[in-house]
Amino acid sequence: MLMLPTFRNDERVRLVAAAAPRAESRDAFVAEFGGRAYGTVEELAADPEIDAVYIATPHQMHADHVEAVAAGGKHILVDKPLAVTLDDADRMVAAADAAGVRLIVGPSHSFDPPVGLARQIIAAGDYGKVRMVQAFNYTDFLYRPRRPEELRTEEGGGVLFSQGVHQIDIVRLLCGGRARSVYAMTGAWDPERPTEGAYTAILDFEGGSFANLTYSGYAHFDSDIWMDDVSELGGCKDPASYGVARRALCDLDPEAEAQLKQTRTYGTGAEPPRPEANEHFGPIIISCDRADLRLMPGGVEVFGDETRSFIKSPLDPAPRKPVIDALVDAVHRDRAPVQTARWGRASLEVCHAILSSAARRKPVTLTRQTGIETEETQL
Repeated sequence: MLMLPTFRNDERVRLVAAAAPRAESRDAFVAEFGGRAYGTVEELAADPEIDAVYIATPHQMHADHVEAVAAGGKHILVDKPLAVTLDDADRMVAAADAAGVRLIVGPSHSFDPPVGLARQIIAAGDYGKVRMVQAFNYTDFLYRPRRPEELRTEEGGGVLFSQGVHQIDIVRLLCGGRARSVYAMTGAWDPERPTEGAYTAILDFEGGSFANLTYSGYAHFDSDIWMDDVSELGGCKDPASYGVARRALCDLDPEAEAQLKQTRTYGTGAEPPRPEANEHFGPIIISCDRADLRLMPGGVEVFGDETRSFIKSPLDPAPRKPVIDALVDAVHRDRAPVQTARWGRASLEVCHAILSSAARRKPVTLTRQTGIETEETQL
């Protein structure tokens, strides 16, 4: 659903087939895009007209579906997180390698245009090295309609696997990728939603930079007020909508809540939100030697030694265009972005390390990290 505005507005992509268990979704796809609709991923993977497959199934299904699609010789865009378990992540890396296909993990907010702009500013070197990153986000995530497994940590539920991986991806991208250790605390404060709803983590990186990541999904404070009242998906946020997430769940049992979530899926008549600015993942401040960079939906604000400026990042008609850029490069140029399967596995390792550190009250050393590879090392 959230990729639809991009698919509809990027002429480099043509949707020719889909797989979904719900007949309503299959029928809606054929009605809008034509092509073919399958009941299984295996049938989709065997379709000879397909160059690449976007896997947007529940987290715990990703490994099986990646293996099927890779075996069919298709390049892959798989929703974050790469998987729930590191064993599944290993399977996915191996499947893509064995089949000789590119596997891209996204859309992640690390693809957001202001993040890419910040990377360019850092790479130019005018402000020196990245020394510290502060990233925080307060949302209503835990109180949006959920399926039962989305409230069970062991099945990929809670804020870490669905939300924390965005923040981790962004910070790793800004700090060079190779985190060395994590020290973290987590919060699970609502017995009716018995999974992690908040965390704070400190990451240190090779090269000496460090980052503080904080997230809360408990639907109280909303950090979008510090992002010009622009929502995560780029829409304008009405302050009068405060509390709508919790109110929508009042008196719903788990089955009714799962049905409410189902009404937001493709084929039900629901439409994705219309963005008016770039997507974002909360306030992010990057401290360099000679400037602080503040990421905003409209671009990057630079606080230098003596001057303050704003570098714009306009909204493209295809809101997630950088994701399609990566897919086109994979299919037509055999080039991979930063967000490969190994990159996704490294970010997933940080998710698990946050849980482990919080449980043990100790730092956790990371062993599966990968840096930002050059094109030469990717090919």
